[in-house]
Amino acid sequence: MEIKTVGVVGAGQMGAGIAQVFAQAGYEVLLNDINQEALDAGLARIAKGMRRMVERGKLDAESCEAALARLKGTTVLAELGPLDLIVESATENETIKNRIFAGLKEHLGSQTLLTTNTSSISITRLASLTDRPERFMGLHFMNPVPVMQLVELIRGIATDDATFQTVRKVVENLGKTHATAEDFPAFIVNRILLPMINEAVYTLYEGVGSVDSIDKAMKLGTNHPMGPLELADFIGLDTCLAIMHVLHEGLADTKYRPCPLLVKYVEAGWLGRKSGRGFYDYRGETPVPTR
Repeated sequence: MEIKTVGVVGAGQMGAGIAQVFAQAGYEVLLNDINQEALDAGLARIAKGMRRMVERGKLDAESCEAALARLKGTTVLAELGPLDLIVESATENETIKNRIFAGLKEHLGSQTLLTTNTSSISITRLASLTDRPERFMGLHFMNPVPVMQLVELIRGIATDDATFQTVRKVVENLGKTHATAEDFPAFIVNRILLPMINEAVYTLYEGVGSVDSIDKAMKLGTNHPMGPLELADFIGLDTCLAIMHVLHEGLADTKYRPCPLLVKYVEAGWLGRKSGRGFYDYRGETPVPTR
């Protein structure tokens, strides 16, 4: 089938980025969030980001305004139901995701494909509670979405080939590159990335190095563009912890045990950039390590 209209659930950093790349690629996009303030902030973030691209010469003004005209917002989840493709990009919480798909169920068009931007949760399990597990799959974008080229495609056990091929074609139309992952906890990228971040937190927890020295060592010693603790703050420490829980519970291996210090930071509400404090304090002019 041909995808022309796309609904994105969740107007946070990931959802807004996903809505932006679809609008830029020529799709009619409806962005949803239950909170009007969050929705307005997401739409404003998209407009600001695209106009900055125009200023930098990476996008012409006409294309920018045309893309923004294809993008609308709504707080009514049911309005996404008739669209061709829905991308769920809410917080990394299985209960919330199931509630969203349940809320969409009676409003879906017969042609509608369902996808989730989950970074770790079982596609098969999420699909099993919908009315169309064969038309459901994982569509995992990397952060920040407008910049990162990779999209992970994950089939559930019931995903049919027509759904997979249609979504694969959509990814190509977005100008992205796909990697196919099996439906195992955290898929490919986060199966490798999050244990590294968790080990960096253990390195801090055990006093092997400070925040600054750990990030400096990985940036200069392994040529990473961002240190693991800085990256954790960028991702969100709550999201990092949620993925580590999925790995630990799903694979039953102690090597995936979340570091107690990561748990403490999340309990304190120090979630990284989005909350103003994490492994760095972002409330001043420049980030300052918190340990």
